[in-house]
Amino acid sequence: MVVTETADSRSTGAELLGGPDDGIPTRLLVLGLAHDDGRVHGPELYRVAQQCNISVETVRSCMRRLVSEGLFERAGEGREAVFAATEDGKAVLGVNAARHVLAYAQDAAGRGWDRRWRFAQFAIPESRRVDRDRFRNHLITLGGAQLQPGIYVSPHRWESEVLDGAERLGIAEHLTQLSTDDLNIGGTTDPREIARRLWDLENVSARYTEFTNTYEGVPAELELMRERKEMLSESDFLPGVLHIAIRFNDCFVADPLLPPELLPKPWPGRSARELLARCRRIGVMARSDKAGPALFQVFDDAIAHLP
Repeated sequence: MVVTETADSRSTGAELLGGPDDGIPTRLLVLGLAHDDGRVHGPELYRVAQQCNISVETVRSCMRRLVSEGLFERAGEGREAVFAATEDGKAVLGVNAARHVLAYAQDAAGRGWDRRWRFAQFAIPESRRVDRDRFRNHLITLGGAQLQPGIYVSPHRWESEVLDGAERLGIAEHLTQLSTDDLNIGGTTDPREIARRLWDLENVSARYTEFTNTYEGVPAELELMRERKEMLSESDFLPGVLHIAIRFNDCFVADPLLPPELLPKPWPGRSARELLARCRRIGVMARSDKAGPALFQVFDDAIAHLP
């Protein structure tokens, strides 16, 4: 992006961060507004949705789905309602937060692998098909890759998270876990080659590169706004934060967050996360309402929790 200094053609905050796309994933907005205790407060939710041009009915429809899926419980009526995360909902929020902490911690350390591969093997009856599918999704979210039907592998120390997921679904009796430092896949023992075969790292790399190319000029433009003593209004700040979070999430959900030792170098995921952190830090400083809703605070918490 290039900033034009003439007074009649300066970029607004919304233009810098990009206005929200059509078809905003409202679920992402809702999860991004959850407080540390897992509660989403109606007044905040509807206020932010209005600023982001999301209709009341769209929000209500999303909340009905989240409640029907067992992720939230509703207390109260209308826009004053409070939605409390259930145990399943807290698990979703917790895994998401833990992934961000892991990503930034590995970036900071530049390493993170003990050279062991962990396996989760399960044979869940067809009568529990829904739980089986949910457990598979849980393993993939934790960074696992399928070796064979019912067998998933990861380089992460994921044993407790895998077991927690199985116990929450009531399928722990069907789960077996093991680990090894001697893995051979089709004659390949090189860890980086194994990682390349098991995970679609080229696709993840391309997504991160596109994100970085799109937003790399934003921090400098936000700094110029601050130098001109211009502030980001809520109608600029909130849609911008939502939009950049949507674009980053498109990359992040596909990323198994492999330890740096297993990734191509340089890895664009690290640059994308550094860029996101700078955009958020400078954007918050330029925000006119410092006490406004802390949308997607999980990003900031991930950085704050680094050792």
